[in-house]
Amino acid sequence: MDILRRIFPYLTCDRTITGQDERACLYYDIKLCAGPCIGAISEKDYRQLITDLGSFLQGHTEQIVKRIQKDMELEAEKLNFERAALLRDQLRAISSVVEKQKVISSDYIDSDVIAMARSKHDACVQVFFVRGGKLIGREYFLLDGTEEEPDATVISQFIKQYYDKNPIIPAQVLLPHEIEEVQIIQQWLKHKSGFEKVEIIIPKQGQQRELIMLAAENAIETLTSLQSQWQQDKHRQEQALSELKISLNLPQAPNRIECYDISNIQGTSSVGSMVVFEQGVAKKNLYRQFIIRSVQGADDFASMEEVLQRRFNRWNIARESKNTPGKKIDQSFSILPDLIIIDGGKGQLNRACKVLEHYDLQQGVPIIGLAKQNEEVYFPGIADPLILPRQSQGLYLIQRIRDEAHRFAITHHRKIRTKKGLASRLDMIPGIGVARRKRLLENFNSIHDIQEATIDELAAVPGITTKLAEIIKSNLD
Repeated sequence: MDILRRIFPYLTCDRTITGQDERACLYYDIKLCAGPCIGAISEKDYRQLITDLGSFLQGHTEQIVKRIQKDMELEAEKLNFERAALLRDQLRAISSVVEKQKVISSDYIDSDVIAMARSKHDACVQVFFVRGGKLIGREYFLLDGTEEEPDATVISQFIKQYYDKNPIIPAQVLLPHEIEEVQIIQQWLKHKSGFEKVEIIIPKQGQQRELIMLAAENAIETLTSLQSQWQQDKHRQEQALSELKISLNLPQAPNRIECYDISNIQGTSSVGSMVVFEQGVAKKNLYRQFIIRSVQGADDFASMEEVLQRRFNRWNIARESKNTPGKKIDQSFSILPDLIIIDGGKGQLNRACKVLEHYDLQQGVPIIGLAKQNEEVYFPGIADPLILPRQSQGLYLIQRIRDEAHRFAITHHRKIRTKKGLASRLDMIPGIGVARRKRLLENFNSIHDIQEATIDELAAVPGITTKLAEIIKSNLD
């Protein structure tokens, strides 16, 4: 796409294009936009550029090359050498892309070639894209829950899902074997594509059969490579957890690790984050965020204490509710961690330990503090920190968990600051109270969105009259 943007410099901004702007943006200056905003290219020529880009992506390059070649020669005859040189460079760039595309045949019927590889629990489908007689690209897909299904059913279900989301449907689809409901699927593909006919073909010999075999080989190689990578990742995670068990003197390898961090700027909008890793892998559905309620100013120690109090209070409630029929249990809080990591040194760790003592968990839940400066690991009641070896997989894992908690806290803090900034500006507008401010916040995500909204769009918000919409616009513009 980087190369194609240099060949076909399409605009990426959200300007309203009139051709009358005084100056273009930087992209025009560095030749990554044709400059329709300033009239540097006509509407007709820009439409042709976009058409060429679409044709190129579909593998149809011959007519584009011929036209550019003709235009280049014409510009040279007019002694417009700068323009001719630009077209020459465009031709060279096209050639550099096209020469990487494998020529399949002179048969110009666009096709998708689909094949599959399977192991005991996994299935990988490979799709080759043949356009204009050339193999222009390929893509693979991993399928879940296919263990009990025969190949024909898996392929049939894949085709339905794939082409339901994919707007580009070729004139023919090549498959390795027969599938169920082939006539119905062909009619459905024909209806979606707009072609007179879309064929599903199961080639038995010749070049098309060779393409099926090539796609199948690629699917096998892809699946083997992914399984090897998964095995390596699993081995690293097991190694990291085993190292942590030994280094931190834990009773067992920590299956569930929770990490906590606090974020604020000059004591405002303090938030806490909780991230959860299970078997060394992030479980983002179990992440939780806390808006600090009881602490004023920049007191990370007290903020950490509040977050952990709320976390283990939720655990206590979940424990008491286990035997209540119909009571929904939050998995984020109902299970105790095998290890807690506090982002910080002795101060934060000591306040966290107070919370564990309150819930009588100081013996059952191991906890450490990880200080940023030298990555020291602090233990409760021990003065000297532990320095893990720099190449330790265990250190890599707790660093990654700590960094994820930090990222999650900062992301939440940024959202709160943005909303507060928006709310404070809205509060200064006459006629905007709590209810109307809330409705505006629900309908528009930023000051920019409100500024860009029309009077009618603002007046469409419940409680906002046309007159009040005009006041809002005048105060924000």
